[in-house]
Order: sequence, then C-alpha cells, then structure tokens
Amino acid sequence: MAASASLLKSSPVLDKSEWVKGQSLRLRQPAVSVVRCHPTAATVRAVSSYADELIKTAKTVASPGRGILAMDESNATCGKRLASIGLENTEANRQAYRTLLVSAPGLGQYVSGAILFEETLYQSTVDGKKMVDVLVKQGIVPGIKVDKGLVPLAGSNNESWCQGLDGLASRSAAYYQQGARFAKWRTVVSIPNGPSALAIKEAAWGLARYAAISQDNGLVPIVEPEILLDGEHGIDRTFEVAQKVWAEVFFYLAENNVMFEGILLKPSMVTPGAECKDRATPEQVAAYTLKLLHRRIPPAVPGIMFLSGGQSEVEATLNLNAMNQGPNPWHVSFSYARALQNTCLKTWGGRPENVKAAQDTLLVRAKANSLAQLGKYTGEGESEEAKKGMFVKGYTY
Repeated sequence: MAASASLLKSSPVLDKSEWVKGQSLRLRQPAVSVVRCHPTAATVRAVSSYADELIKTAKTVASPGRGILAMDESNATCGKRLASIGLENTEANRQAYRTLLVSAPGLGQYVSGAILFEETLYQSTVDGKKMVDVLVKQGIVPGIKVDKGLVPLAGSNNESWCQGLDGLASRSAAYYQQGARFAKWRTVVSIPNGPSALAIKEAAWGLARYAAISQDNGLVPIVEPEILLDGEHGIDRTFEVAQKVWAEVFFYLAENNVMFEGILLKPSMVTPGAECKDRATPEQVAAYTLKLLHRRIPPAVPGIMFLSGGQSEVEATLNLNAMNQGPNPWHVSFSYARALQNTCLKTWGGRPENVKAAQDTLLVRAKANSLAQLGKYTGEGESEEAKKGMFVKGYTY
C-alpha cells in the first residue's frame, strides 16, 4: 500500500481553477443528475520494491549495439560441446572454456549480458577470479538460467512443459545475492505436434509465474517461449502459431501483474520449418517477425533479444540486421548461444595455446551481431564455418 500511496502522491492533480480556465460558455448548462456507481472491489498489487532497479537493469541489457551471450548450457549439454572437440566433460574443462568466454578482452563493447548456468554463477576462473566479478568488470550484467528443463506434458500431443517453479523464489533470492541481475526461463512449443491449446496455455502460464517471482526477487525475467524450428511447415504457419503463443503469454503476464518495463523477451524469429523446401530471405524473415512483434508486443517492453534456434552464425546475424533497417519501438537484438560460440569452440579445441585465437573469433562474431543490432552488418569476409547450419532435430539442452 505504501508503494501505491507514493504513486498517487506523485500523480499530477489538476487544479479546479485551471480546469475552468478557458472553458467555453457551452459548459454553463443546466445540471444533470449523476448516477454514482459503486466500483467493484479490486486489489492493486503493490509495485515491486525492486521496480526502479529492474527497469535500469533491463535498459542496460538493451543498450545500443549490444546483446546477450547465452552460455547457460547445462553440464550435460556442455559435455556434448566439449565432446565435439575431443574433451572429457569435467568441471575443469567446463571452467576452462567458460573462463575463455567471460575474459575475452573488450567483450563488453558488444555484449551487455551473459546468461550463466548455476555452476558458472558460483564458479571462479582458472586464475581464481569470480566469474561474476570478471563479467561486471567488463560492463556485462550477469544472468542466470532458472528453469529445471522440459518434461512430458500429460494429456498433450507428445508435447512438453517446463519445470522449476517449486522453490524458485528462494533460489532467485540466492542468485541475486550472488550477483545475478536477470534470469532466463525457456519453454518450447512444437508446431508438428499441434501445438495443442493445452501446451500453449501451460507454456504461457509457467512463463508468467516465473516472471512475477523473478521480479519480486530483483531479477529481470527473460521470457522465452521458443517455437521450435522442427517441421516442414512454411513461414505463414510459424507466424500463425507465434501470434497465438504471444497473445497467451502477454495475457498471463498481465494476469500475474508483471511489470512490462522490467522484462526482456527472447522469441524465435519467424522462419519456415527447418525441413521446409521453401527457404526465406533475411528480408522475408524480418518482415514476418516485425509484423508479429508489432501485433503482439507492447512498446513498454525494453528489449527483444532473439534466439538463434539452430540457424548458422551468419544466417542469425543477417536476419537480425534485416530487422534493424528501420526504427523499432523496442531494442531489437540478440541472445545467442551456438551462433556466438560455435566457431570459437572449434578454434579453441581445448588447447591453451589457442585461447587467444578462440577469443578473437568470439569477438568477431560478437562485433558482427553488434553491427547487426545497429543495422550496419554487411556479411563481408565471413568464414565457411560461420555459414554452416546448426539445426538439431528435437534439440534439448
């Protein structure tokens, strides 16, 4: 109530004399009887005590020319990445690779936030510095993956729901104390499996509950209902499903009193299914995606941080660049994992002597996406490796 009262105090109140001033004589008419209706009882949720900080954090992450490095792969998924370069999945190897990423010189020029796995949030670099401190020194806001992964959704068409709400409040409070300032929760929608109304509603409700809990504990929630690339469907079908998903998401965000100025979105781009024969140009992807955003996303939301979803490094950058060829009411940027890390990981190969070369490769990709956020990316000089697609059917992490 105190927060509500302070809001009322700060609202401008029009003085009666100011209102009367300048009114025409037509107002001087016989008085009419006024029927006074009793308003229905409603409870207005007090603004989160973190409101100002949430808005500031969201704006920092959504700052010009910068985006998010998603390095929140679970230990199992990180193990798959390490296996691809012949490394064993040990904490020491995971630590070495994540140290390489967070300590890349000048990364903060292009990256405003980094999503971490819980192990990384509490981890130190190979030379004994806290990962969180290294990021903050670079001007990068630390974030944390808080969901507990996908499990089968009973009663659906072989679809999934995302678990992790149990204990989320206490975990979020602990993550805040450790230095995290934003959170991420990923759930998925599969077009080949329907998607069923049940799966869409479950995804939207879970995201909304997570977002409300995050804001109550000082973390800016990244809202991520990923529409999977799996399928042979065309771009129009993706657009149709995306409209339905985002309508549900914002309905339930509002129902849960989530402050839109203090969230970030992580949507999929509107593209054809990965197995569709009709491919879309960056211009077509941009046109469909921006049409979706304008129809569904309130301008109060500060940042749209797109996932790459299995696109090649270059494809993800070209599509982002096409979306920034004109002004948008939101910061339209990136939150890429594989589309930032793929060539970097292969360049490193687990060898200490390759660390600098791998970091240079990471910076090349980060700079390319920074330019794309500003609408200035040209695609010149890209390697063949960066053009390789990374779609994995039924991808989990």
